[in-house]
Amino acid sequence: MGSKDIEHFRRSSTLEGYLAEIDHAGVDKAVIVGRETPSLTIGNDEIAKLIAQSQKLIGLGSVDIQTRGEQSALDEIERSVKQLGFKAINIEPGFAEPALYVDDPSLFPVYEACIHLGVPVCLMSGPTTPDFDYAHPNAVARLARKYPLLKIICFHGYYPFVNEIIGAAFRYANIYLVPDMYIFQPGSTLYVEAANSCLGEQLLFGSSYPFRDLKQTIDDFAALGFKDTVLDKVFYQNAEQLLNIKA
Repeated sequence: MGSKDIEHFRRSSTLEGYLAEIDHAGVDKAVIVGRETPSLTIGNDEIAKLIAQSQKLIGLGSVDIQTRGEQSALDEIERSVKQLGFKAINIEPGFAEPALYVDDPSLFPVYEACIHLGVPVCLMSGPTTPDFDYAHPNAVARLARKYPLLKIICFHGYYPFVNEIIGAAFRYANIYLVPDMYIFQPGSTLYVEAANSCLGEQLLFGSSYPFRDLKQTIDDFAALGFKDTVLDKVFYQNAEQLLNIKA
């Protein structure tokens, strides 16, 4: 599952190394995601400084409404989109203190702000979520039903609840899945099957960089069995449309 190139982790510790891997992999655009949780912060200003170094980089902002308070979170979302040019807002309710389901009413102002500004919300959830109750897709389905105009990107593909999140995305077209490195884990062939049949426009490639060498991840991903027409959508067309990325 991990990187086969032992030099990768040394390169990935610098922006120059990351950009070199992007070029080596033939990537035209790469997304960098902010993080704001009680235990981990990669601030929006830091993301803004990084994407300013290359036109290939696209930033996604992050807010923790519990830590900031509602008004501060809303102000930061607006600043992230209007001033910093970020294409989506990432939140991580399962890592909050206390943890929240993604359809908790305290998060509704974040979702409504994203709808108003025309950007997706990203939900970070997966096997590292401290309590698996908060990593289950039930709440994602309820959220998608409540806010049909909200585009919901699910980082880590809500693994290991693969069947459940695929069912939710099948039912609600505003749910998008990014299984990233978990697409190489046991049970994840269902993501490929779903993309080849009914979710071709709702699955997106993700690298989980720096856990794997970027070119290795792209090559392995391309060999998973996606149809050729679907692979183009998953690699770039879906993200291009969802994040409103200009060439």
